[in-house]
Amino acid sequence: MDLDHYLTANRPSWDRLRQLTRQASSRPGSLTPDEVDELVGLYQRASSQLSYARNTFRDPALTTELTSVVAGANAALYRRTGSRWSGLRRFFAVSFPAAVWHLRRHVAVATAALCIPWLIVGLWLAGNEEALTFVGDETARAAYVDEDFEAYYSTGPASEFATQVLINNIQVSFTAYVAGVFLGIGSVGILAFNGANVGAAWAVFIVAGQQGRFWGLILPHGLLELTAVVLAGAAGMALGWSLVAPGDRSRAEAFTQEARRSVVVILGLILVFIVAGIIEAFITPSPLPTAARVAFGVAVEAAFVSYLVAFGRRAAVEGLTGLASDDLEGPTARAVLNV
Repeated sequence: MDLDHYLTANRPSWDRLRQLTRQASSRPGSLTPDEVDELVGLYQRASSQLSYARNTFRDPALTTELTSVVAGANAALYRRTGSRWSGLRRFFAVSFPAAVWHLRRHVAVATAALCIPWLIVGLWLAGNEEALTFVGDETARAAYVDEDFEAYYSTGPASEFATQVLINNIQVSFTAYVAGVFLGIGSVGILAFNGANVGAAWAVFIVAGQQGRFWGLILPHGLLELTAVVLAGAAGMALGWSLVAPGDRSRAEAFTQEARRSVVVILGLILVFIVAGIIEAFITPSPLPTAARVAFGVAVEAAFVSYLVAFGRRAAVEGLTGLASDDLEGPTARAVLNV
């Protein structure tokens, strides 16, 4: 197709896009839902045509015209999402839970990778006195149960300890995430290693007959903390698996998409780790009864999981997967434009 025919065939849609853009900019909320979908569709089409025109016709006037059309529509689409508050709200209401929900199968595998070694190592060591000596001799284990394990949560001022916990948790999660690049196997290994460590500590308390004390110190913060570690590991696994099974995408495209989605998960987990760190610093070592501390941890975990399921499932129904490009798909544009 020559340039004249290209202009004749496509200029009417560009004019319509200009018209809708002006209406959306001058009279916010005046577009009907169908007009919003039309605006988004024309915007996507014009964006593709801009790339095509640059490479095919190399006409400066056409490139300038299409750039202006696309830029105007883009400004209209994102005008209302420019504030920090609205962007943050959308991140936690849509992007983060959508990304986690999309990774739910990897989350299931990551959960198994953490919990199965925990159970196997814990029960095996608890039933094998000779193997338990590798954890420590009887005197060291007794000190661990009676003093060291609980003393860890009171090693300094609560605010300072919370910061240390946050940094440590982020480091562990980031390691579990980055290790996923090795075809997902690295994330599984990191999760299994941490699960085995927790299992070893559990075994020491089982043998000492102090399981109640162990769970009372682990569950208040540990449920939320370990869930976040699992999610980070799942994001890493998805990243590595995209290289193994990219589906109908090229490996480069699949890896890029999963990397963008996994970054959303990691950013969302920062707030989760902050909350877990606060609980570990202020609730876990508090003089509250064990039942109250455990109940608090269970309630926070239940609220977090319920949030991920409810918001993640709703986002999935709208076709969202945690990618920024989701904002330009069909009915989602109505939320972007607040209409």
